[in-house]
Amino acid sequence: MFQYEFMRYAFLASTFIAITCGVVGVYVVARSYAFLAHTLSEIGFAGAAFAVFIGIAPLWGMLLFTLLGSIGVGELSIHSDQKESSISAISALFIGLGVLFLAISGSNSRYATNILFGSIIGVDKQGVVQLVVLSVIVLLMILLVQRNLNFDSFDHIGAVAHGVHAGFVGIIFLIALAMSVAIGAQIVGSLLVFILLTLPSSTARYIGRTIPAMIGWSIAFALIGVWAGLYLGFITNWPVTFFIATIEVAIYLVAYAFHVIKHR
Repeated sequence: MFQYEFMRYAFLASTFIAITCGVVGVYVVARSYAFLAHTLSEIGFAGAAFAVFIGIAPLWGMLLFTLLGSIGVGELSIHSDQKESSISAISALFIGLGVLFLAISGSNSRYATNILFGSIIGVDKQGVVQLVVLSVIVLLMILLVQRNLNFDSFDHIGAVAHGVHAGFVGIIFLIALAMSVAIGAQIVGSLLVFILLTLPSSTARYIGRTIPAMIGWSIAFALIGVWAGLYLGFITNWPVTFFIATIEVAIYLVAYAFHVIKHR
């Protein structure tokens, strides 16, 4: 398997993506941003389609749209009294825009499928370098504000009472989340990138008792999902995203079952 260059690139890129999504996902779940992550994945689809329309790499279109969308949607989710309805409307708008951009760009259905569901053969050397650099940037951003981010995510009221600049921390995290969506979509696609941002971290909450433990378990589950998914996709020629989604759901259900049994 590793004699093929595209598989080496896919495993390297997916490793950094899994680590990034594993770390960011812990805070996505803690801050109840799962719905926001899902919305950003759809905004990312529109961004990738827009990039195809103007003739640039889909990654950069996704970054542009998710960065702008994360701030706007994030603020809306905080200040709107009907945030679910408002975000649903935005999500529907960007899905429509994505379909429009693909239609007027003349791209074939296979290209659209790659944007939506990812492709292990679509990551070349340059793409790997870009993904690794972006992943490192995201991890550094989280590291720089981690102390205050931990406080704000797991005890928001206490953080505000102790003078933590929750607004600044929130914006930094929204930027990190937007970048995570854009880079994660390169493997699992824009439609299902929220899987890596929610399921491993949700599973980790049943096992880890501290924030570092939850982050460690979240990264481990994300790595298991992408590595096993890539391997199974290679030997079966079935979609990698199907295997990643199935593996992550199975791990979550097992952890949930043990949690229920333990607390009976």
